[in-house]
Amino acid sequence: MTGRYRWSGGNQVELLVEGAQFIPRMLQVIEEARYSLLLEFYMVSSGEVADRFISALISAARRGVKVCWLIDDFGGRKFSLQDSARLEQAGVQVRRYNPISLFKMAANLARDHRKLLIADQQTGFIGGTGISDEYLRAEPVSGTLAWHDIMLQVQGVVVADMVQLFAKQWLKSGGVMPPIRLPGTARPGEALARVTQVEGLKIQQIKRSFVHHMDRAEERVWLATAYFLPAFSVRRSLRRAARRGVDVRLIVAGPDTDHPWVYHASKRYYRRLLQSGVRIFEYQPSFLHAKLGLCDNWVSAGSCNLDHWNLRWNLEANLEVVEPKLTQAVERLLISDMSRSHEILYAQWRRRPWYQKFREACWSLICQTLLKIR
Repeated sequence: MTGRYRWSGGNQVELLVEGAQFIPRMLQVIEEARYSLLLEFYMVSSGEVADRFISALISAARRGVKVCWLIDDFGGRKFSLQDSARLEQAGVQVRRYNPISLFKMAANLARDHRKLLIADQQTGFIGGTGISDEYLRAEPVSGTLAWHDIMLQVQGVVVADMVQLFAKQWLKSGGVMPPIRLPGTARPGEALARVTQVEGLKIQQIKRSFVHHMDRAEERVWLATAYFLPAFSVRRSLRRAARRGVDVRLIVAGPDTDHPWVYHASKRYYRRLLQSGVRIFEYQPSFLHAKLGLCDNWVSAGSCNLDHWNLRWNLEANLEVVEPKLTQAVERLLISDMSRSHEILYAQWRRRPWYQKFREACWSLICQTLLKIR
């Protein structure tokens, strides 16, 4: 099983925005599955959304579908033992990635942050969602966050690479894999696509691909990310692109976030980016959790935030696509998100109060200290 996947043509890729759109679509595909269901998710929490998935997966298992679900042990800490037992009693294979243990020390930091669902090894979903109630809320209510996110629905040869990516971790976690089917010759669409991944410091394909495309962009580099603590190479490429006249725009989470300390710490990077001509937008209506990039006509979407933590410790998976209809859909979404964001202007940024600067400096120092943990 390779750490690098090739481009393939003849794929069909559709952008699904918000849980109200992609959750019913994922459940529909589960209900229609006849052979196998492969799931790999970081965030899994008991609740309404999880109950809907549990019911659909149990029904699938009872009609003979092989169901395999890999859940990150830390991300699934709010997934109850009772819910897990319900699945296993119905014949669903459930495995936990890297169970937390005091004896593992820093090894506990390695997490499976991927978000994958593959039905019958023919239809796949990849993006940023978790199986949790946050993704069905349209707006923050009662002190809880609503999460703005996306998933890609995929058909075609590239799904076979998603299966291989899942199988590698599933087997490492002690699961039994259904027989892998060879991809068919059908060409459901015209999209060029490939899977890219991060596997801790060992495989950094997603970051390198982003840097490659940003360095060669001629018209635009638009990125949306939930946690803006970017690697140096990413920051450098953003600045260089803006200085050579490329339209560089960055959409980041605003004050509604599950990690306020990251929101404050990330601002240490604003000054040099703004000075270079990068436009920065802080999303306002809810928590921006999408991870989405658009460089000219190239699209990358998935689980990776391009931040130090993700790139150092996590398993990540993105899908890269070149296809005009998808490019247009992503462009419309990012324009809509920018219209609902607060743009940070350099002249105003320079005049922010001293206490805000002090808070940013403190959180930045803490983040830098944490990120040096090995």
